[in-house]
Amino acid sequence: MIFKFPEQLRFRNYRFSSKLILVYLLLSVIPMSLLGTFSYLQYTKSIEEQIGEYMPRFLYQANANITKHMEDFAELHTLMFNSDNMIAILRRDSYQSRSQLNQDQFEVNNYLARTYLNTGNPDVMGVFIFSKNRFFYSARSKFTGLNADNAFIPYGQDLDLRGKAKIILPSQINLTFENNEPYVLIMKQMNDVDNRKSLATMLVAVKLSFIDNILREFEQNNTADLWLMNREGEIIFHTDEEKIGGFDEEINRYPIFNGSFRKGSGKKAVIVSLSESNDFDWILAHSIPLKYLTERTDLVMNVTIFVFICFVLITSIISIFFAMNVTRPIKKLSRLMKDVEMGRFQVDLKVESNDEIGALARSFNSMVATIHELIETNFDIKIRQKEAELYALQSQINPHFMYNTLETINMAVEDGRSEMVVEMVTLLGRMLRFSVSNKNKFVAIADEVQHISNYLTIQKYRFNDRLLFEIDKKTDIESFYTPKFILQPVIENAIKYGLETRKALDIRLSISREFGARSGEEDIVFRIWDNGPGIDHDRLEKLERSLRSETLAHKDSGFGLSNVNARIMIMLGQQYGVQLHSIFGKGTEVIIRIPVITLNDVAEKSKSKEE
Repeated sequence: MIFKFPEQLRFRNYRFSSKLILVYLLLSVIPMSLLGTFSYLQYTKSIEEQIGEYMPRFLYQANANITKHMEDFAELHTLMFNSDNMIAILRRDSYQSRSQLNQDQFEVNNYLARTYLNTGNPDVMGVFIFSKNRFFYSARSKFTGLNADNAFIPYGQDLDLRGKAKIILPSQINLTFENNEPYVLIMKQMNDVDNRKSLATMLVAVKLSFIDNILREFEQNNTADLWLMNREGEIIFHTDEEKIGGFDEEINRYPIFNGSFRKGSGKKAVIVSLSESNDFDWILAHSIPLKYLTERTDLVMNVTIFVFICFVLITSIISIFFAMNVTRPIKKLSRLMKDVEMGRFQVDLKVESNDEIGALARSFNSMVATIHELIETNFDIKIRQKEAELYALQSQINPHFMYNTLETINMAVEDGRSEMVVEMVTLLGRMLRFSVSNKNKFVAIADEVQHISNYLTIQKYRFNDRLLFEIDKKTDIESFYTPKFILQPVIENAIKYGLETRKALDIRLSISREFGARSGEEDIVFRIWDNGPGIDHDRLEKLERSLRSETLAHKDSGFGLSNVNARIMIMLGQQYGVQLHSIFGKGTEVIIRIPVITLNDVAEKSKSKEE
């Protein structure tokens, strides 16, 4: 079964601040940790290798020095040949009296004391000579375990060492000095060259302190162990005196006797170096715990770890602060977007920075403001459209208009003018259907013109010769569109105010395409001219201010013109709208300018509205 990572633990589902912190850890802390660990391990390995290469050379040199000293001690027997008297004594095979033997022993012992103990050999503890069942000696301190009874093989004069010195360990002999001072015995055969006979066997007891002095010249680290042992593992010398005479139990597990190797692991790891002597068949060993070799490195590492932890803590705090600082505006942005989704547009994401977050905040504020403005504009358009529709509907069904129209129809019925009745009813029905059936904001210019034509025709039936109208179509009105109900309010005003002062009112409507200075293009222009009373200067200024006013509240007169102007500017742009030209006493011209709107334009506007 393939392991499936929990969905909530996937990186893509982490919070943004968590992602920033995690990325920081991945890119900085982990590489630095790995680099520090790798550097420490490499440095430790380098120290281990250096010690492994250096110590065998040191041990080899120390071994050579110890060997030289031992050889010097082994040659001490030659001093006996400097005295003919001593040689003569050693050549004697028998004594005629005990006193003569005692006399020889006294002389030899004194010679040994003078020659070996009192002439600058502080490391010599004692000198012992076995010669033809005789035992001569001189020692710096009292001793036991060695006397004339030991004058037999292998310590007797018959032992054949073939000119070589032999090391005798305390474990191989019963000799014990006062205070149990450690020593080794160097045994050397004394031969009478003239007679080619063996004269005696000399044993020189040497303090082990000379080995310690030699080793201390090379190694002054008290944490290291140095010891000298034979091939059986018996320890001849050890920097820890308590181990002298003991055994190195692991000698048989040592992989090499000349070189270095690592023993143990972790904190118990030690570097063991060995050097084997070919002259005396012993092994000089050095052991030091690895932790002492890397003591300074460990100190540097501990300081580095402390600094690294401080660095990680400080940078983590900075990272968290940075992540929170970055994500706080985003969280606020998310919260504000939910408010916007709920329709609350009065939000403001305040971010003072000039970085991407600040740019995002400014874009968000601008976007919300634009959406709010668009919504308000669209809402305003809808309100004005509904107001216009309501205004038109009210005009059509207002009691006065309906009463006058129905009265006209009634009179026509009484007069038997059935064709007129049929036409008026038909026109009224078309007007009502146009008002209530078409829900679009835009209608074909032909439909709008037909609607106003129906209205004027009905009014013509009412006022007969008092009302004249003419509609001049100077362009193709079938292919272009216009906002709905932009003509009827203007025509109504003309009829209302014109018939009050004129016996006959002439109204002319022309539709043409003219170049617009503000739009820079050809526009559709509706010109509604009447020969009414006109508008005086003050009234004209008031109407123009009313056209520029954005609110329709508390408006009574001129409501229709303001509504038409506002809807055109909102729907089509500020460069379009209504203009008034009037000469008091002569008439008024209302110019309605809109762009050329095709069916595709209407479809795009409807699509943008849906989006």
